[in-house]
Amino acid sequence: MNNVRGLLAASVISIQNSCFVYPACRKCFSRLILDSRRFTCLKCGCAGEAKDARYRYRLSLKIADTNDLCDITVFGSCLDPFFGVTAENLQRCIQDFNQLSGETNTDAPPGVLVQAVETCFIGKRFIFGV
Repeated sequence: MNNVRGLLAASVISIQNSCFVYPACRKCFSRLILDSRRFTCLKCGCAGEAKDARYRYRLSLKIADTNDLCDITVFGSCLDPFFGVTAENLQRCIQDFNQLSGETNTDAPPGVLVQAVETCFIGKRFIFGV
């Protein structure tokens, strides 16, 4: 694997996925498998109660610089300033909003949130560490 790191100035062309937060393992940051009561990490075997699951940001973008078009995923707390809250707090807001509006999938982001993220990122230029 190539371990060369660098910075890439690129513009966001689109948001690839509307799932901006995910339940993350505290040890290895992998996606947790959640059911109504428990969580399990398939990578490291960590397990616990679903109510104790932690959430982490994951923003999948299609970006373009002057020469290339590529997909990139931004993880973690570096996105806190853009969303204004931690991933855990955003997840709570999504669940509360969906519960109040009668949405059956309480983890699905409301359309207004997806529009806000698109407005914040699409067409804007950022420097990405790759």
